[in-house]
Amino acid sequence: MTQPVSPPRYDSGKAPAAARPPAWRILAARADVRTLSLLGVLAVLVLIGGITKPDEFLDTRNLQLVLTQASVIGVVTVGMTFVITSGGIDLSVGAIVALASVWATTVATQEYGFAGILFTAVAVGVGCGLVNGLLVAYGGMVPFIATLAMLASARGLALQITDGRTQIVSVDSVLSLGERDAYVLGIPPLVLVFAVVTVIGWLVLNRTTFGRRTVAVGGNAEAARLAGIDVRRQRLYLYLLSGLCCGIAAFLLIILAGSGQNTNGNLYELDAIAAAIIGGTLLSGGRGTITGSVLGVLIFTTITDIFALNNLQSDVQQIAKGAIIVAAVLVQRRTASTS
Repeated sequence: MTQPVSPPRYDSGKAPAAARPPAWRILAARADVRTLSLLGVLAVLVLIGGITKPDEFLDTRNLQLVLTQASVIGVVTVGMTFVITSGGIDLSVGAIVALASVWATTVATQEYGFAGILFTAVAVGVGCGLVNGLLVAYGGMVPFIATLAMLASARGLALQITDGRTQIVSVDSVLSLGERDAYVLGIPPLVLVFAVVTVIGWLVLNRTTFGRRTVAVGGNAEAARLAGIDVRRQRLYLYLLSGLCCGIAAFLLIILAGSGQNTNGNLYELDAIAAAIIGGTLLSGGRGTITGSVLGVLIFTTITDIFALNNLQSDVQQIAKGAIIVAAVLVQRRTASTS
């Protein structure tokens, strides 16, 4: 009696479904690759700085300065990362920082001391974020247009308040935070604030319902709405968060500069967007990484420091930043097409 012959099996080259790693592991692996790549770029920049200007670049004071300067734009970038992850954009962050810094350093505000300056800076930032959120979420305005209008309005109001003059801070408790005596184990207070904001931002984006809703809204707003997420309210909260970060950054800038000026925060919006992009946050929304954004900030700040120490012109620096942004976007497009 002949035995039945089983049909030949063909190897498709693909692993069976049970053997494939979960999607979250694939995403985590890609995130690790991006993080390691950014760390590699940062390491190369540090090496270049150490070779070109070893005595100056590797000096403790210079490294503290780099971290301090990164702290201000870094806090803004954390808020920007949330907004971009949701599929939005905020072009007004630099102008909000300027407005908050000058409003918080008026003579009337300084009479209330440390608490008055801090409260005013945060309140102005949140207030501007509220206006942006209402226009975008409930007014139906395109984020680009709404935040562009806020950029122009906030800059104009900042100029009107200062009348083009620099407002000097006279509150000793604020100025003392920028002195070396206030450093904790050699770390400037501004860097500690940046670290706290970064940790909180990472936890909120990756470990809370708020973060998952942000990613869902950015990935597909209509699907998020059908899943029960109040998309408009979520977007309002995100612009409030961005405004809060701008208010905190304005206070840090006041400590760093010891004054308030209507020119504060110039081009912060471009630096924050660029840092988020090269960090791996998608401009189209649906994916964001706080860790990558922070590394992006450190990369740009280090580039600026290396250019300054080597007396290179600022136009060359801007060209270098533009090339990095283009390269990061091209990598994002290639990654998206192969995923």
